[in-house]
Formats: sequence, C-alpha cells, structure tokens
Amino acid sequence: MNTKNKDQGKSIPVATGQPLVSRRDLLKSAAFLGGSAALASQIPGMFETVATGDAAYLESQADYQSAKPEHILYSVCQQCNTQCGIKAKIQNGIVTKIDGNPLSPWNLSPHLAYKTSPLQTASVDGVLCPKGQAGVQAAYDPYRIVKVLKRAGKRGEGKWISIPFEQAIDEIVNGGYLFKDIPGEENRNVEGLKTIRASKDPKTAKEMADDVAKIWKKEMPVAEFREKHKAQLHLLIDPNHPDLGPKNNQFVFMWGRMKGGRGDLVSRFVKDSFGSVNAHGHTTVCQGSLYFTGKAMSEQYVLDEKELKYKWTGGKKFYWQADTESSEFIIFIGASPFEGNYGPTNRAGRITNGIEQGRLKIAVVDPRFSKAAAKAWKWVPIRPGTEGAMALAMIRWVIENNRHDERYLRNANKAAARADEEPNWCNASWLVKMEKDGKPGAFLRGSEIGLPKLKKIWKDKKTGAEKAHESDLFVVLVEGKPVPFEPYDDKNPAEGDLRVDTELQGIKVKSGFQLLWEEASSRSIEGWAKICDIKPADITELAREFTAHGKRAAADIHRGVSQHTNGFYNVFAWFTLNLLIGNYDWQGGMAQASTYDAGGGKAFEGKLPDGTEGKWAQPFPISKLMEGKITSFGIDLIRANAKYEDTTIFKGYPARRPWFPLSSDVYQEIIPSAGDAYPYPIKALFLYMGAPVYSLPAGHTNIDILADVKKVPLFISCDIVIGETSAYADYIFPDGSYLERWEMAGSHPNMVWKVQPVRQPVIGSLTETVRFSARRCRSHWKRFS
Repeated sequence: MNTKNKDQGKSIPVATGQPLVSRRDLLKSAAFLGGSAALASQIPGMFETVATGDAAYLESQADYQSAKPEHILYSVCQQCNTQCGIKAKIQNGIVTKIDGNPLSPWNLSPHLAYKTSPLQTASVDGVLCPKGQAGVQAAYDPYRIVKVLKRAGKRGEGKWISIPFEQAIDEIVNGGYLFKDIPGEENRNVEGLKTIRASKDPKTAKEMADDVAKIWKKEMPVAEFREKHKAQLHLLIDPNHPDLGPKNNQFVFMWGRMKGGRGDLVSRFVKDSFGSVNAHGHTTVCQGSLYFTGKAMSEQYVLDEKELKYKWTGGKKFYWQADTESSEFIIFIGASPFEGNYGPTNRAGRITNGIEQGRLKIAVVDPRFSKAAAKAWKWVPIRPGTEGAMALAMIRWVIENNRHDERYLRNANKAAARADEEPNWCNASWLVKMEKDGKPGAFLRGSEIGLPKLKKIWKDKKTGAEKAHESDLFVVLVEGKPVPFEPYDDKNPAEGDLRVDTELQGIKVKSGFQLLWEEASSRSIEGWAKICDIKPADITELAREFTAHGKRAAADIHRGVSQHTNGFYNVFAWFTLNLLIGNYDWQGGMAQASTYDAGGGKAFEGKLPDGTEGKWAQPFPISKLMEGKITSFGIDLIRANAKYEDTTIFKGYPARRPWFPLSSDVYQEIIPSAGDAYPYPIKALFLYMGAPVYSLPAGHTNIDILADVKKVPLFISCDIVIGETSAYADYIFPDGSYLERWEMAGSHPNMVWKVQPVRQPVIGSLTETVRFSARRCRSHWKRFS
C-alpha cells in the first residue's frame, strides 16, 4: 500500500517497494542561495504531486488521471534538437509525466488524424525517448535559478548574491564601478550598454554602411570616407579602419540552441536596435560543414538589381537528408539514427518498419558498430576522417560502369530540367576554364570565345523604370559545338555533353563532369580503399546497390563526419555521389526541410493555384515592423562572410586568426577572438542558452579568457542553472525551461512534410515575478532588450 502524509517532514507518497524519500532532505539539498528553496515554495505539494502521479500509474486498478484530456497540454520537446512533439500530463499545475504527441509525425508513424477527438487522443501516447521524458527533471531541477545572480567574488570563484531585477538592468545598462567591493576591481569602471551603443542615428548608420561597402569595392579611399564623415568618426571603433564598424559592434551576443521567435527577438535587439553585427549562434559545434556545403552547392547566379550585375549569391544555410519514409536503400555515413541524429523517434521507427516490410535496405559506414549497424545489410568499419576518399571511390565505380543518371546530368538549365520533368538541374555539363597550372578556374563565358552577350531589360517593379543590362552566357558543348545558355531560361533547353576535354578559341576547357571523373579516377578502387582501411569489395558492393534503385536511394551523411577538419570535403563528396543519380527533391531520395515561415516575411508574385497572375504577402512581417531600425555594419568578431583581402586591415598572410568568407556562426572563434582582441577588443559579452566551455573541443581553454575582466569587461549570461560557462559570468539571469515558453521549433530534412511545430508553455514560469513597464511579468533578460 501507499503511504500519504501531509506533514512536510515525513515521507512523501511512493509506490510500494520504493525507498521512502524525506521531503525535508530534498529541500535541504536544494537550498542554494535561496533559489531552489524559493522554487519549491512557489509550488506547494510539488513533490507529493509527482510521487502521487507515479504511484497511481503503477497501481493496476488506478484511475489514471493523466489519460484525461483536461490534464494534458501539447507542446514541443527541446531536450535535444530533434524537437519532438510532446504531451505534458499535469496534476495541480505540475508536470508529472511527459510522453510523445500522437498527432506529430515525429512521434507516431502514421500519426493520428488531426480531426481525432481530444478524448481519443488523450489515451494514445506517441513514442518519446528517455531524454525527452526526463524533461521534468530540467524544469524542476533543485538548482534552478529563479532570481538574478550577481557575482560576489572573482569570476569563477563561485560566490554569488541575488539582486533585484531592476538593479541588474540599471547596472548593466548604465555601467559604473559595479564590483568595487571585490579585491582588485575597486577602481574598475565597467562601460554599460548605453555607452557602448554609440551609433544611434539610423540615417547616419546607413550612410556610413553604404560607404564602407564602397571602400571594400575600391570605389572610395579611406581618406575620403574620413573627410565625409569627420563629424561621426568618434562613433567608430577605429577611424583609420572604418570597416571595423561602430563601437556598437563591441557588444557580442552568442547563443547555443535557440529557435524561431526567440531568434527573431535576438536579431531585432542586437542588430536592428542595438546596431551590432555580433549576433552569433553555435552552428559549427553541431554540423557547420553540412550547412556550408549546402550553402556552397545552392549558390545562384542572379542579377543584383542595385548594381545590375550578375553575381553568385543567395546560398541557403541548409543540408539534405534521406527520405526514410520512401527510400529503398540508404547509406548512413557517420550518422546514428537509432541513437541520435534526429533518430530515436522520427527515424528509427521508419527505418525498422521499412526493413521489416522488405521495402528498405540500409548500409552503415562508421568506425563503431552502432545500433544502426546491427540492423544493416552491410557495415563498413572505415578509418575516421577518410569518408571523402570512400565517396570518391564509389564515384569512380559509378562513372566507370555508366551507372550515373546521364539524362539528368546533361540538363544545364531550367528549361532542360522542365522538359525531362526534373525538379532541378546541375552544372555537370558546364564548361570550366583550365588555368596554366592545370587546375580548374572559372566557368567559361560566351564572350570569351566570340559569342555575343545577351541584351536584356530590367524593370523596376515599384516605379516601372527600365534599364538595359547584359548577360554574358555560360557555355556547354553539344556534339562538339559550343552552345551559350542562361541557367534560369525556362524556354530554351540546354543539354550539354558530359565528357569534355578540349580547347575553344585557344582556351583549354573541361566540363564539370570530366573534372569529377579525373579526380575520382586519380586512384584505383584499391588505392582509395587502402586510404580508408576497408575492403575494395565493400566499395563496389555499396556502389552497385546504391545505383540499383533509381532515385529511391540516398547517402545520408551527418554530424560526426562533417566535424573533421576536412568535413566540408567529406560532405561535398557524398553529396556529389547523390547528384550522380539525381535523387535530390525526389521521393525516396534526398530531401530538405520545409517549414512554414513563422516570421511573417513570405511574399509571392506570379501564377496562383487557379492559373491567374497575382501576388500575396503575409500580413505581419516581423523584420519590417520596427521603426527606427539601425543599419548594423562592419566586420564581425568572427570575421564571417568577409574576405580578408578586401578589408583595410589586410597585411598579407598569415592573418592573426582565420577568416570565413562563406561561413557564419563559427562558435569556436567567438571567445578566442575576444581573447586576442582580433579584429578588435570587445566590451560586453552576452551568452544565452550556451555552454562553450563544456561543448567545444578544448573548451576549457576559454576559461582563462572569460575569467579575465580586461579581455571581457562585462559578461552576462542567461541560464536555468549555474553551468560550466555561466559560472564565469558577472550576472546570470534566470531562464525559463522549454516547458515554460513559446517558440517556433522548425523542422528537419528527413521530415518531408511542410510543418511548423509550435512550443507553448505547459506550466507557469518558476522564476520570480517583477514589475516591468507598469506590468507584472517574469524575470528574464528579454526585458531590457
């Protein structure tokens, strides 16, 4: 039988056979700076409620209250980035159990129909991994921070005091001698955010930003910039290097796992309101090479309507994954869908069902015999870091045995793809100029072999004004003759020869396909296999099977493989193998995420579903609904999306730290760059939902920088507990757990449906209540944004 006592000093109710737990002992262990004791005091009967729920669940004849719809709220998990749907089972306002949402395609396949009655839905639980079910522990962690903490000793010393929310806001914004009671900091004047935000006028910021762009294009000397803006030079970090931007850039905001809604807020606060370019996420500690390979492969050659020049631009920060719902054969390279990788809920079931039904066969390329490998048709124990070599070996076999999709690869533009009913096309047949050293250079243009440029007219959609411009066409070879074409021409199909190695008008050229073949054939299958320390027969078997299913085969590469120093090339090689069978955007092939735009910025102009011409736009574009928006400009701290050679601080190679012209969110660079004050020193760092000291390789090397008040004069963090990194902060604001907030969770490539999971609060916030702008609200860093 169960025991039940109201006296807080006695045992809480537990199931028969379970050890009795003293509530007093729990509260004793939780009493940290008054924080967790305060948390517990806000939830009378919390421990009793959780234990009663557990006991009732275990009682065979119990009336399970948590299976009733009035005790359930639906939301989205964030114990990992899979973002599964959850149903929170609630008693007395407290979550006692978390299970999977049966309406979500993440948690049940097929999921319940959306018209299912709530009464029926309540009794059906979707799949949810143990980590997701442990979300209760995150919300009710006895060490939860519920008030703002300010350090009372040296950074990292572990001494804290709780202070009023209003005091924290005042000190951070206005600065001053904030730590005068700490030995060694008596005379340290901390610059507040109000002072750091030097540039405040939107018009001035826009003019200076435009002129910095001219400096980078060599259209304006620095001396001319200094003369033109001499009244505003004091706003800059360094007037001799205006491309470093305004002093506003010395405020840096970095985050870990953050989703839509909060991400929009951070962008509005840091970039549009504060005027800093330094808002950086954690992409590269997760899967940077995957994202940036996708970005490089999706670059488009489009017209810059301001300059009326064509440029390669617009690459999407994304990646593809296998359509596990419909594939017939999948090679998982460095991916563990049964243990992680968006897998235990939304992929493991589809894979096992496919295998059991005889629809799906999988192979696993992984040094470790994983759970996925245990289910595989073939496991290849490759040497770590050599995955790109294996892909090239398979590419060689595929081309050598004519198992590639030649019909697809010959399509050079939109019209050709449309004629073949393909959703996309590629540059396999485009001609590339060969440099004197024998290496490939730029794509050949028609004018270079005497073909005329295409005369075009650009029309301004707003004013109707027309301007003439020219398009220098790309070239393919068709039966030995050069044919010019435009990539987006949807009326004149261009299909080129794949194997081209020739000379045109004295210019040596090769096709993209020929270059790929030459690289793949530079070694024998046995030579590639030796690099990978695998059997040559494994390569040929995988390649043969991979090309035996039409477009319903996929090479799914993820996480681990992309995180090697050669990660970009590993990913690029395997994505190219997928390209050879033309499986992108095909059912059973490679898919990209499709998510509804929660930011309200989507617009359309063209042919509507009924066949008529029209246009529409979402009514509330968040990014545009802001008055007084400041144009942020300048080189950011991690030197992302910038070319070192174009800047005014270029002094030849090597640079003091690396530059990343095609990347963003290089998480590993943020704190070390602040430590080196390169390209400039920072004055304030805000860390949200991140733990770089814990999560980064050699993350402990960040500690010396964070502990140094000269390198990071002001360090603010937002966390639900004192973590490995926030332990070095000056102030810690209490954060809400994922069970206490709104957010747009987004989707993943393996989900082929267009969706937008919405996270909603399922419990009230456990942080203190404060008064802000004449309203009572929960304490959180967002209040001072």
